[in-house]
Amino acid sequence: MIVVGAGLAGLAATAELADAGRKVLLLDQEPEASLGGQAYWSFGGLMFVDSPEQRRMGIKDSHDLALQDWLGSAGFDRLDDEDHWAKQWAEAYVDFAAGEKRPWLHAQGVRWFPVVGWAERGGYNADGHGNSVPRFHITWGTGPGLVAPFERRVREAVAKGLVEFRFRHRVDELTVTGGVVDGVSGKVLEPSTVDRAVESSRVEVEDFALTAQAVIVTSGGIGGNHDLVRSQWPARMGKPPENMISGVPAHVDGRMLAITEAAGGRYVNRDRMWHYVEGIRNWDPIWPMHGIRILPGPSSLWFDATGKRLPVPLFPGFDTLGTLEHIMTTGYDYSWFVLTQKIIEKEFALSGQEQNPDLTGKDIRGVLGRARGGATVPVRAFMDQGADFVVKDNLADLVRGMNAITGTDLINLPDLERQIVARDRELDNTFTKDLQITALRGARNYRGDKLIRVATPHRILDPKAGPLIAVKLNILTRKSLGGLQTDLSSRVLRADGTPLPGVYAAGEVAGFGGGGVHGYRSLEGTFLGGCLFSGRTAGRAAARAVS
Repeated sequence: MIVVGAGLAGLAATAELADAGRKVLLLDQEPEASLGGQAYWSFGGLMFVDSPEQRRMGIKDSHDLALQDWLGSAGFDRLDDEDHWAKQWAEAYVDFAAGEKRPWLHAQGVRWFPVVGWAERGGYNADGHGNSVPRFHITWGTGPGLVAPFERRVREAVAKGLVEFRFRHRVDELTVTGGVVDGVSGKVLEPSTVDRAVESSRVEVEDFALTAQAVIVTSGGIGGNHDLVRSQWPARMGKPPENMISGVPAHVDGRMLAITEAAGGRYVNRDRMWHYVEGIRNWDPIWPMHGIRILPGPSSLWFDATGKRLPVPLFPGFDTLGTLEHIMTTGYDYSWFVLTQKIIEKEFALSGQEQNPDLTGKDIRGVLGRARGGATVPVRAFMDQGADFVVKDNLADLVRGMNAITGTDLINLPDLERQIVARDRELDNTFTKDLQITALRGARNYRGDKLIRVATPHRILDPKAGPLIAVKLNILTRKSLGGLQTDLSSRVLRADGTPLPGVYAAGEVAGFGGGGVHGYRSLEGTFLGGCLFSGRTAGRAAARAVS
């Protein structure tokens, strides 16, 4: 077997193949330092349904509620064509998340932070987009903690002679004989000693060609290739942004999508993608245009580039793509948070394992410190050194700092002050017409949010809550939601709906299953799980298919 891509989906597929006694060549264009791919850098969030962690937090979840939320978010509307298999994958994935997923991972030693997060809260009708309840389970050890058991399984298979790594092997073609994919060919790149995710050389040193009984493509998405992102940008989300930052390394280039398509596979739902609107430029970058996503609580006030407050229900953490679509109607490709020191201390988390050393390092004392208050060390570093942060003692100075960052006078002090004062007046009563205040009070009814994620409601202009903080938010590329269309055995399909013999796909390159398991929108905590589920499925199916 050949597996193309040594990220989480590739490791899961390889581990399953090796468990079935199959011999595997695991190829990747990057050096060995990047084993585990994007998953290594992740926060390690996983969606479970009716988990012990949820029940301990008083959350009542169910398979039916989760499926209602998934389908309401996905909005599948191509059921006779591109969504035919995607919807079936969605139903299978919710079954997995409500059943075997947690015990399967637990048996491999994976554990989770006890407080369940509430991502993508929606804010629409019950059958619309969003999570009705908290479902975001943070892996203890974050991304590295989730990659570790699969890397261990694969390395054990290497020791047994079942798996061989072939790093710095860039696949340029799937070879086809008699209509069957029977191998790959490409270029061996020069050796590289760069650190994990640092951009590596593309100097070619020799050709290679390899044959196999089956090829599994697990090469990831397109988020590191901004030209490809722009070329596939959907008209419904307006004009493509002129300025974006990258939430993934440069090697996430989407090449294998076109290569598999050239061999006869079908690439569907290419207009569906998942990019964040709370991106900040990394003051200590690892890869080109390296951005970090803020994982915000619901209290920060959100303004567009001209200083207009975003409409209901586009509050922090409620609807990622709805907010992106709105921002792209403003004529600008950035927006602003305005908040207080009191809010940032409780509500700002940063995505990524390196931005959460306590959770990544399994430091119990450090994690307990989050409940005691105060901004985390990584957040303080961005406040001090981040190019997108303004910290001032009064609103006039804050506005001057905001306009200085953009080199414009778009933010008008009297208008911004009017909106903030109006919002602050709503706190005089326990009732309000400001739905963001209603939402944050509702969030505090969940004890996980009250404990570590949602600040006590207060006036933004209260000096006791200061200083004031403004954060310029950039569009951050992250995930493709479309991909190679696959059936429930992860077999890549042709345009006529029949399997392309000899080739499977898993992970982001397959839209996390079926060519787009998420439809138009994600519930979050579903990308890593999608890599695991589809990678496991591909490995098991390919092992069964060959003798």
